[in-house]
Amino acid sequence: MSFLMLLEALGGLGLFILGMKTMSEGLQRLAGERLRRSLETLAGNRFSAAFLGSCLTSLLQSSGAASIIIIGLVNAGLLSLYQALGMLVGTSLGTTFVVQLIAFRISFIAAPGILIGAILKFFSKRRKRVHLGEVLLGISLLFFGLNVMEANFSPLKESAVFSVYQAYFPSWHIVEVFLGAALTFFVQSGSAAIGIIIALASSGLLQFEPAVAMVTGEVLGTVWLAAIGAISGTMDAKRTVLIYFIMALILLTIVLLFFPFYFQLVNFFSPYGAGTGTPAHGPVSSMLPLYPQSDISRSIANAHTIFSVFGVILLLPLISFFARSASKILPGFEKDIDMEPRLKYIDFRVTNTPVIAFSQARNEVRRMAEMSRSMFCDVVRMFEEYDARRASSIKQKENVLDALQKDISNFLVVLARQPLTPEISVGVPIMLQTVNGLEDIGDCSEMIHEFLKRKKEANVYFSDAAMGEIRVLAAKVGEMLELLAKVFDGPERQIFDNACSIQKSVRELREKLRTNHTVRLSSGACTVIAGLLYMDIVSAFERIGELSQEIITNQRGAI
Repeated sequence: MSFLMLLEALGGLGLFILGMKTMSEGLQRLAGERLRRSLETLAGNRFSAAFLGSCLTSLLQSSGAASIIIIGLVNAGLLSLYQALGMLVGTSLGTTFVVQLIAFRISFIAAPGILIGAILKFFSKRRKRVHLGEVLLGISLLFFGLNVMEANFSPLKESAVFSVYQAYFPSWHIVEVFLGAALTFFVQSGSAAIGIIIALASSGLLQFEPAVAMVTGEVLGTVWLAAIGAISGTMDAKRTVLIYFIMALILLTIVLLFFPFYFQLVNFFSPYGAGTGTPAHGPVSSMLPLYPQSDISRSIANAHTIFSVFGVILLLPLISFFARSASKILPGFEKDIDMEPRLKYIDFRVTNTPVIAFSQARNEVRRMAEMSRSMFCDVVRMFEEYDARRASSIKQKENVLDALQKDISNFLVVLARQPLTPEISVGVPIMLQTVNGLEDIGDCSEMIHEFLKRKKEANVYFSDAAMGEIRVLAAKVGEMLELLAKVFDGPERQIFDNACSIQKSVRELREKLRTNHTVRLSSGACTVIAGLLYMDIVSAFERIGELSQEIITNQRGAI
């Protein structure tokens, strides 16, 4: 009998999760696109970011899904680390809104709500009514599943297995926190996890105090879900997850150290005393209707609300400190390179002052040149040993170069529409060419990396002589990129002369390498596939040298 009840309870769990997902999809279709457009523009400060994070969580009905989206926006360069931390802190408030809705126990709408929702979803011709039907159907399934779970969990508390669990399972709050975190991680939704905790507590399978401790573990489970989105993400995304994990640990440590006080606070703000059925004397008790099973549900929901509000109050002031310390907390693969794919020096508000605006553009282009040089150095190191971590860094730098090219070009186009001095009028189009050239250098470096990856996957080997020639060529091109990085610091004549000399050496070296390659190919010392990859790599190196010389030469007119 207990086994059949357990199966029915699990079926109720399935209905609950299905309802949560259906409601989430309906809400996203009703207002999702509008919120996505707002994310990029409204997360300007920590308070608006926290509000947007709570709205996103309420919309998706999942703190895990919201956190993964936030990390995705960081990966895409649409959110800074500071904005992302604010939004992640706010996700808990969005979860508590849904939990409060569940705890009000409006289960009487379940049956008629399923009927009306199904009619709107499957028979309505208007799109908004279809989406509204999805929302109503989801809410109704959610409450119906909750009722099924509670009805079938209640008799299980009399079973022998449950008696053994209560007798021998350690009642430690830290264990209960991790159980709540694990539940959140597995169902991938903080609100769904707390809904399950409410069902277990209301049926008597879970006592109130452990349930309150499990509720606090929701924030830790959300961090674990966010970590999934940052596994192959940018360094900023990884820093965001790590810092949010540290902030969550700080919050949980404080709550666990003062758990008795936190527990009393929950009782004070609950309509019933600790889910015992005895009315509490708190200010909320006289304002809420009394329902037979609502005591523990309301108390658990209030526990999460108090925890969330305290978390926002505690963590929001810490965001600035952690954002400034991010590079020290998790140093990047290249400690001296800023990997954020967004403008650092440019401010579009100063385009009315062309001298300042042009100076800002030069600083940003200098940063772009340093990024190109760093990416090239990473590629050259891959000839010694193919490193998956360095390969990820190369890809991230390519994404940064693409983003900077687009943003700097937009800024220069806006600047070109202003009244300019003759010097700046000449410098703006040259700067545009420079930006495009630097991005092309990044593309060539990425091509060399792809050739190396193809060489590794096909088990192609270069002879010692061929590898030695590539190292010499790479060193010469590297010297050219060193000059390129320096040219933005000052118009020294020696830089231009050295660039011409180095590029001449590169051309001569290329001809020598082609001749040697032909000899090895004809003698059988080199395979055809290896020879094709070899010449592709040599051509890409030569192209990087040509682009570098063009940029250095053009800087005479831009400086």
